[in-house]
Amino acid sequence: MVDHKAILTERVLGGLNRRDLMKGLGAGAIIAAGAGLSTRAKAAGGEIRLAWVDHIDTLDPHFTGFLGAVKVHNNIYNGLLKVEYDGERVSFVPDLAETWDVLDEKVHVFKLKPNVKFHDGTPCDAEAVKWSVERVWKGEPKSPHAWKFKALEKVEVVDPLTVRLIFSRPYAFLPVALTGSTGRAGTIVSPTAVQKYGANFGRNPVGTGPFKFVSWRENDSVVLEKNPDYFEAGLPKLDKVTILIMKEASAAIAAVMSGQVDGMSDSPVQFIPQLKANPNLQVLGEIEGNYVYIAMNCKKGPFADINLRRAVAFALNREQIIKQAFFGQGIPAYTPISPPMTDFYDKNIAESGRGQRFDLAKAKEFRAKSETKGVIEPIFVVTEEGTYGTRLAQTVLPMLAQIDIKPKLQLVERANWVSRRNSGDFDMFDFNWWADLDPDETLFPEFRTGQAWNYPGWSNARFDACVDEAQIVLDVEKRKALYNEACDIIMDEAPIAITSHMPVFKIFAKKVTDFRYIPVDSLNLHTVSLA
Repeated sequence: MVDHKAILTERVLGGLNRRDLMKGLGAGAIIAAGAGLSTRAKAAGGEIRLAWVDHIDTLDPHFTGFLGAVKVHNNIYNGLLKVEYDGERVSFVPDLAETWDVLDEKVHVFKLKPNVKFHDGTPCDAEAVKWSVERVWKGEPKSPHAWKFKALEKVEVVDPLTVRLIFSRPYAFLPVALTGSTGRAGTIVSPTAVQKYGANFGRNPVGTGPFKFVSWRENDSVVLEKNPDYFEAGLPKLDKVTILIMKEASAAIAAVMSGQVDGMSDSPVQFIPQLKANPNLQVLGEIEGNYVYIAMNCKKGPFADINLRRAVAFALNREQIIKQAFFGQGIPAYTPISPPMTDFYDKNIAESGRGQRFDLAKAKEFRAKSETKGVIEPIFVVTEEGTYGTRLAQTVLPMLAQIDIKPKLQLVERANWVSRRNSGDFDMFDFNWWADLDPDETLFPEFRTGQAWNYPGWSNARFDACVDEAQIVLDVEKRKALYNEACDIIMDEAPIAITSHMPVFKIFAKKVTDFRYIPVDSLNLHTVSLA
């Protein structure tokens, strides 16, 4: 009998082992083993206070595009599946599901845990799961995660606690999609609450998770409280979670250093030496599944010219950028495929000649070929918020000046920046993409024609064909070849100028214990205790 579930797991996670994970697989990883954190039992109760410097766009998991929001979602909601780590290997295991059976490579059956209720008291049954999945798959307005269900043909309620998902083809990325953390598509929301609140559900989230939503005060705080009816016995241990939203990273650092808060989500890299020197703090973080880039508008303005985009890509000195903008934290990126994707990342890519890299002579060559001659002054939209503020933009200005590109920086607050990025109201912007386990999520939604996160508006038919085929090819080497070709196309046509893969640092007071290791963009507080 073919073990289709094992094939799926191997396809997605193939070569990931303990060593790779400890090197920093996934954003938000909390490493108990090997990081000196105590895992002894603590008395339950208490409030944890965390500083949040990353952006929260919505608490509706089916519509978020930000890691700062996902880390909150993971405490309010559950998925059909969850990511688990046993000290040696990552696996996808049932969460709201009690069992998960893969009948063949296209049919997945989930038997749900009995008596699970949403925070509003309504049952989390097969009808609710079907409704939630279909909301992502074909709901209106369209979810940016709908691509994860592109191959879905039917969702069937077998009985009150059994749901069957039928796909048109094999889809090995499905286990990632169905998790309640990195997947988003498989996060199960209350149909009653969505229907009640409509477009305001993102401000009134209702899930089944360990904590219930209490309040969200704009630019101030998000408060969660213990779900006393959580289906995992004895959890959560905390009574309350208060997330203090701090626009200024320096304020968050000061709060952590002084003990006013118990931790922070992401620390800007310039503060890491200072934080590591504090005996009362724990600092965790290594290179993760991410990439940082400068995007260029391919639909309008000067960067509709491919040669101008290529000139930008070759003009950037990645080593200098990492040193100056990121205080030496990070490694040069040649393509979007990052080191934790061990089956797909080329350890020798620096010597291979593939991908984008610094070559000023080539940059000047392409600049000479571009349609626009003389000095140009494109609009570069930046925001101070986030882990590196405007430092990347400031660092590349003199590099671009060498090829007669002198961007005008427009500094805007985060919400305005998001709006302009999403609407295409820019010539350039800088961004970071975090928390990817698989090349499919690194390339498909960000760059395939017409996808929700294809902010540069780039399109290439051969690239589309490569990423489409790679979703259904089971052979790892064939899949790797397709992703290599896709990366070569995008790096050549340069809708983005890629710069680096980065570590993501989490800071916690020594009194914060009992973390369960959760890879990939989660900050799940359900097992946490306070000493």
